[in-house]
Amino acid sequence: MVGTRLVLVFFLPAFLIFLLIGMPVFFALLFAPGLLLILNGQEREIALLYRNVYNGIDAFPLMALPFFILSGELMNRGGITIRLVEFSQALMGHLRGGLAQVNILSSMLFAGLSGSAVADTSALGSTLIPAMEKNGYSRKFAAAITAASSVIGPIIPPSGIMIIYAYVMGESVAALFLAGIIPGVLVGIGLMLMVRALADRYDLPKAERIVNKNQSLSSIEYWLSYVILRINLAMLLSALLSFFSSILATLINQPILLNTWTIALITLPLVHFFLLNLRKKVSKDFRYVCKRAVVPLQTPIIILGGILLGVFTPTEAASIAVAYAFIISFFVLKTIKLKDLPAILTKAALGSSAVLLLIGGAMAFKVVVSLSHAPEQLATFVLSLSENPLILLFLINMLLFIVGMFLDAGPAIIILGPILAPVFIDMGVHPIHFAIIMSVNLTVGLATPPMGLVLFVASSVSGERVETIAKTILPFLAVEIIVIFLITYIPAISMTLPKLTGFVQ
Repeated sequence: MVGTRLVLVFFLPAFLIFLLIGMPVFFALLFAPGLLLILNGQEREIALLYRNVYNGIDAFPLMALPFFILSGELMNRGGITIRLVEFSQALMGHLRGGLAQVNILSSMLFAGLSGSAVADTSALGSTLIPAMEKNGYSRKFAAAITAASSVIGPIIPPSGIMIIYAYVMGESVAALFLAGIIPGVLVGIGLMLMVRALADRYDLPKAERIVNKNQSLSSIEYWLSYVILRINLAMLLSALLSFFSSILATLINQPILLNTWTIALITLPLVHFFLLNLRKKVSKDFRYVCKRAVVPLQTPIIILGGILLGVFTPTEAASIAVAYAFIISFFVLKTIKLKDLPAILTKAALGSSAVLLLIGGAMAFKVVVSLSHAPEQLATFVLSLSENPLILLFLINMLLFIVGMFLDAGPAIIILGPILAPVFIDMGVHPIHFAIIMSVNLTVGLATPPMGLVLFVASSVSGERVETIAKTILPFLAVEIIVIFLITYIPAISMTLPKLTGFVQ
């Protein structure tokens, strides 16, 4: 029988060796624990290993993942990517390093549609990398900023990895989604500041704000965006008024009863007149670019708003997102035809299969590791390193960052979440706060050599070597590491929104 200590010495290195020799992650997740069982004289337990692959993905909450993937694919095929890029360029294209800034802002917006770093790199990279190269940027710089900004995708909701974390650890999806908004925005702002800092050094060019002039909208899209924009702004204004009234009620120790929907109806005319006045101060081309982005950007509002209001579960939200994407793409934008549907469904099915297989493999991996009692020893080892929680958080950040270099965020959360989370929760770290620390760390690892997945996707899209992109991306990785430590040591960054909305006490 192989002892627990040998498990720690042999088991994980064996897994990493399988990855380094080019074995697909799913098979490495099965082969490493299978080899352990054989060495431990537990050949009969191998059946348990493969049975857990199915049991790991046979869960209702995970149904949200295929729906989100399909929704993102419908939006991407429907020309939504181009609209988001044009909208971002209209806002930031005039700045120094404009297209790089556009790349980052587009990633932040696209995150609300796909929740995937790979989808972000593929969709935006195929559009923006050639455009940046044509505008005077080096190909390696364009590929690097695309890869670096794509990690925002799984942080800003809807986030696939946060759904996985909620499923494994029993946390609130709504709380995790809210907790990820500010960290995701902070990563984006940090990258924008780095681009500005590099603008003079590399003589980064400006870009035109409006590339395609004299655009038009169909009658149905025009009126739909007209109505949606006013409703959204009215609801936002009413939410802000409700928030400030709750603060005032706390200060004066008197309840202030306000109905959000009533306030929204009252503020709707004010919003309308505000937009009419704003209309006179901007060009027609700018208005139309903004209007073309309204309908697509309604997707994350529907998803997050519905979940937060308790109208539907994350899985139901994902299915509604698919229905919305289908209706918009086929009947409003008319950018997808029935003949395109088989290819869209096939690609979404392949993407979903890959994600779910990884989850199933990770669940089987976790079960076998648990049988070895390695998690308990690892937790004991972590606690023995220091009694200071700040130092332990620093060390765990290093561990998660390294793990992210080799393993996709979803499987890493399944394997390490149940081991590490209880340790830090016992030390006083809030479970939602630790979830964000873990998620952001592992997500940034997607853009980190040697195994960062988005580096290979960026290489495939741009035609640039992975090694070259990995060197160029280092300043942007430095920014993301700084943000990770800010999130770690300033809990308010991730905890403010969940607390303000009442999802965390």
